[in-house]
Amino acid sequence: MSAAAKARRSDPGLEIVAYERSGYVSYGSCGFPYAIKGEIARVEDVVVRTPERFAKQGITALVRHEVLEIDPAGGTVLVRNLNSGTEFRDRWDALVLTTGGAASRPPFPGVNLPGIFTLRTVEDALAIQQWIVEHRPTRGAIIGGGYIGLEMAEALDAHGVQLTLVERLPQVLPNLDAEMASHVQAELERQGVELRLDQPVEGFGGDERVREVVAGGQRIPADIVILAVGVKPNVELARAAGIALGPTGAVAVDDHQRTNLPSIWAAGDVAEALHRVTGRPAWVPLGTTANKQGRVAGENVAGGDARFAGIVGTAVVKVFDLEAASSGLSEAKARIGGYNVESVSATASSRAHYMPGHQPIHVKLVYESGSRRLLGGQLVGIEGVAKRIDIIAAALHQGWTVDELAELDLSYAPPFSPVWDPILVAANLARREG
Repeated sequence: MSAAAKARRSDPGLEIVAYERSGYVSYGSCGFPYAIKGEIARVEDVVVRTPERFAKQGITALVRHEVLEIDPAGGTVLVRNLNSGTEFRDRWDALVLTTGGAASRPPFPGVNLPGIFTLRTVEDALAIQQWIVEHRPTRGAIIGGGYIGLEMAEALDAHGVQLTLVERLPQVLPNLDAEMASHVQAELERQGVELRLDQPVEGFGGDERVREVVAGGQRIPADIVILAVGVKPNVELARAAGIALGPTGAVAVDDHQRTNLPSIWAAGDVAEALHRVTGRPAWVPLGTTANKQGRVAGENVAGGDARFAGIVGTAVVKVFDLEAASSGLSEAKARIGGYNVESVSATASSRAHYMPGHQPIHVKLVYESGSRRLLGGQLVGIEGVAKRIDIIAAALHQGWTVDELAELDLSYAPPFSPVWDPILVAANLARREG
């Protein structure tokens, strides 16, 4: 919908139609865990704009309409009205593919039992909320230690659910290096979440609803399960239409969001993006990227010449009382990518040491040997992490070295930072080691 809105602003004369399979358009899915927790009054409050509001802008947004087929040669789409079951064809001169991503649902035995949920759409969030109200679960399992899994752990904990988190990897948050993830794991355990790391799920048990998770040869009682084992790009329509996929499995696009087919653009979680650190295509499904790509596609559909400059993969998550963030490459991913890597880790205070409430911030910087180019950064702490990661992101966008990072003129006042900000402490450590 960011593409539709930008196209409308760029060319008021365009006829714009958007088809959406679910019942909602233009919503902030990142807010779902906080609505389920009760921090946001209603799930529907995350909806930014309704079809009625888009109609006032001259944009026809049709919900509960599934596009079944794209015909590039004929310039048509085959659409099914999911309410009536009727099908029809619609013509287009330009098409923007924004089918997004789908929550992975591996074919575990019992995976379709009632009480097992993924979280991707407004309907998903409403269904979880309804299950909590109707069934009052007391034991729950989170399958997957990524962003959604950790946020949903906090959400279910707020409803008094005793939780077990099952992760097939030996750590949570794979974007962090293991020593940084250990701080997050300690916070989860402090909050009463039982961790089952390095334990792949084998299946689910129950009668007319889920009752247990089988993992690592053990049975874990659960009367609600959140399946948060990742997302995959929704590329079925694209593949069938002959739209080229890239090395990540998502739709390949250029810096104007153009696909390999004339008059077809793609944006958001269905599309790749250029990673500015590696210079290679990457698939990092985040709402920030989706909105920016959508604006670029929308402007170009309307005859513009907008360009999407790429990503560095910046992300942050709140885990109970902790903030964890990363941007660029972890040390592990940099080594896998073939870089000759060095790293430094530092722990510094979020505020001046004499200020009440100061908290430790753990910082890790990853950089290339020889060139000393910054490759990535990670921060974990109780306060001050979420915005400091943006300093790292800006440095990565500009291709800075750790030495240039150390020269930054960052703000200082005792309630907000010590004289030497934690970022500078880590950068200076890298400078000394260089």
